Order: sequence, then C-alpha cells, then structure tokens
Amino acid sequence: QVQLAESGGGLVQAGGSLRLACTASGQTFSTYTMGWFRQAPGKEREFVAAVRWHPSNTYYLDSVKGRFTISRDNAKNTMYLQMNSLKPEDTGVYYCAADKNPLGSARYPEEYDYWGQGTQVTVSS
Repeated sequence: QVQLAESGGGLVQAGGSLRLACTASGQTFSTYTMGWFRQAPGKEREFVAAVRWHPSNTYYLDSVKGRFTISRDNAKNTMYLQMNSLKPEDTGVYYCAADKNPLGSARYPEEYDYWGQGTQVTVSS
C-alpha cells in the first residue's frame, strides 16, 4: 500500500505562484509513475502533469505547458508541482496519484492505483 498526502494549496492572485508537494509513505515509490490531476466544481477530473520513474520523463496538459513544472525527489519519496503565472481557470482541487505500472499512459486517471485526498488551489482574478 502507498499513502499519498498533498500540501501547498491555497489562495493566490492571478499571475502568482504556488508549489504543491506530494509525499508518499508505506512503500518506496521510485518506480511508480506519479501524476497530478485537478477537478473544478462541476467538471470531471483532468490530467495536469505526470513524471515517470526517471525525472526527465515528464508530460503536461497543453494549457499548463511553460507555466507548471513537475519534479520528483525519489530519495525523499516526494513529488512537486511548481505552478507559475496562475490563472483563474487553474482553480480546483489538486490530487496526486501513483501508478504502479511504469508503462501506463500517465494521462488517464483510471490507470492510477493510489490517490491523495487533494488540496484546494484557488486563483482569484
């Protein structure tokens, strides 16, 4: 079993920055694909970014490319999402997730095995 805990959410003005962290406990997650998803009120959960076991293999939602950076520190069992130039449409609950399958798509939430409880990100205009 893997337990995931997000931190770092909050309220920020448009154009501001936040850094989310996801800490894993229970088992080492170094071989897992790790992802960030978000869900806005009344909308489905959507993929934001993912990183495979090697930190250089990253994937992003088109609308966050150039603004968000996903990273991981396997020694600390922690994944990060640096969010810059935030927009009101980035508002939502952000979830981290872990996929045991290193060959999965990294983009589909149904492929992920473990989920955190989520952290609220609110961007005011």
